[in-house]
Amino acid sequence: MAGTVFTILKKIFSVALIFNALITLSVVSGLIFSFYKSYPYWHPFAPYLLDGNLLWFAIAAAAINIFPAACIGRALHTGRFLFHHYVYGFLVLLIGSLLIVFFTSMPFLYLFLYNSGDVVVNAGRFLVLAGLALLLDDLPDVSERIESSLNWVKTKACQAKRVLHVLQLVTGLGSLYLLAAVSLHTIMNPERAFYNSFSLGGLLVTTITSLACVKKKMWLKIEPPVCD
Repeated sequence: MAGTVFTILKKIFSVALIFNALITLSVVSGLIFSFYKSYPYWHPFAPYLLDGNLLWFAIAAAAINIFPAACIGRALHTGRFLFHHYVYGFLVLLIGSLLIVFFTSMPFLYLFLYNSGDVVVNAGRFLVLAGLALLLDDLPDVSERIESSLNWVKTKACQAKRVLHVLQLVTGLGSLYLLAAVSLHTIMNPERAFYNSFSLGGLLVTTITSLACVKKKMWLKIEPPVCD
């Protein structure tokens, strides 16, 4: 019983890491979009962030973290409740998308590019990202063609795993710098605490995940898929 509970908790942890990576990607994408749209008049988190282009470190770190996070969950056998959980992922993604399309004026294509205090918009964003996290965690089970494509990507990644290991270290350290810059900006501008909280939370978990994966050498331990 204790082993089953631990397995389920570890699976939830895996999905949570994927979810955080997606949140980081969405929040930072919005910041980068605003930075380029307002360039050269707006400098995010100045003077602590030297250049808004450095935000790309967080994008890279979050993207690199998705695969190791998914591997944690894929190694576990939790069974399924009625359906594979990618089905629930599709359902949650659909509900979030419909919520945005029919109950807000936010264009879906700009969903993660503009800040909004609207509760419905943010609820839709949350559901879309949650659905994507469930879907990504169970993506190989969607179809044999997708699994074959992912195995091809994994094979190519294994050929460059030392490069990816180094990139995870570099982007993790870059994310750490971004976390420090946003933290200092928030301390000096407490009125921005709520708006910066999403960036802070995403960067904190992304940084910890990156450096923990580097320490455990997770990319170096990834093996190519076994063909039947």
